[in-house]
Amino acid sequence: MASPPRPVTALDKSDVLRGLFASWKAIEQLMTGLSAQRWQVATALPGWRVHDVVSHVIGTESMLAGVPTPEADCDVSALEHVHNDIGVLNECWVRHLATQTPDDMLARLGDITAERTATLTAMTDAAWNEPTVTPAGPDSYGRFMRIRTFDCWMHEQDIREALGCPASDDELTGPAAGQAMNEIAAGMGFVVGKRGQAPDGARVAIELTGPMTRTIRVAVDGRAAVVDDFGGAEPTVCIRLDGQQFTRLCGGRPMTAARPADVGITGDQEAGRRIVDNLAYVI
Repeated sequence: MASPPRPVTALDKSDVLRGLFASWKAIEQLMTGLSAQRWQVATALPGWRVHDVVSHVIGTESMLAGVPTPEADCDVSALEHVHNDIGVLNECWVRHLATQTPDDMLARLGDITAERTATLTAMTDAAWNEPTVTPAGPDSYGRFMRIRTFDCWMHEQDIREALGCPASDDELTGPAAGQAMNEIAAGMGFVVGKRGQAPDGARVAIELTGPMTRTIRVAVDGRAAVVDDFGGAEPTVCIRLDGQQFTRLCGGRPMTAARPADVGITGDQEAGRRIVDNLAYVI
């Protein structure tokens, strides 16, 4: 007998789109008026300049709009920083747009985000909640767009870090940051249980400080799952760090100098350290 289909994630369309559109606007504002030299600054992402990060955003939204992936000028799968099929697709767009001027890039970014804004705004709730293929496996199209918000917000931070323009506290509490953190929190069962190998019976509290404050709780009962509370029980391990630094670690990025870098662990030290060391889960 076939197993029942996995339930899809139902998300409020207006909330997710508010975050996604804000992330696009923030990237466009960061890049507007920037000198050509600044577009060429290296980021923390191996092999990518600021220009390449923007190319990736343009390319992904173009693919979602039905634009065919361009042919690359080399075997991009052989590049040292390309590790999987998604990386190959990303690199095709990076190579394709590599010689575009800043003005051309801004025009392309504005055009594709305007097109995607119109498409997503007009999307029916039924289509929004329809199951589809996402980077996190089969789920709703709405979940896919929250993952897009997370990805675009993370890349905004990559650009900020490269240019020395860290986000303000207000920006870290905006709709894009909130949706990005919601997406990260949703994946913590996998991260804590599979990657961090938290033992059965563990109750893990990840206490985030700073503008992106929240507590993420994961209980391990045969299988790790994000929970609202521990039913009155105390956590067996508590991990405490700045919220933005947490996003950096989850994205496999180095910590930013703009936020406190200390990580506190109480309770089961071994489990806590193993979880922190394995937070990076972004493909």
